[in-house]
Amino acid sequence: MDIRFDKSATKESSISALAGKKVIVGAKQIRKALKSGVAACVFLASDADPAVTDPIAEACKACNVEVVWVRSMTELGKACRIDVGAAAAAIVK
Repeated sequence: MDIRFDKSATKESSISALAGKKVIVGAKQIRKALKSGVAACVFLASDADPAVTDPIAEACKACNVEVVWVRSMTELGKACRIDVGAAAAAIVK
């Protein structure tokens, strides 16, 4: 499993993986996707509440799903093409 924090100036490269893919947004939907085995990769915002992101990160570890940390909820929301910030998003297989 790969867990990394995207600190580079090319942060768009990892977030850009969301473009053109089937994406789900929200902690509850991501937990369901992990449980059912359909989440391919999970993106978590580093400025989100750890009470939301930590359980998802642990579930990803248990399911051997890659986690990509991004700088902010705002950036993640924009990458998911929604008008609000997102604490978590996942690419669906």
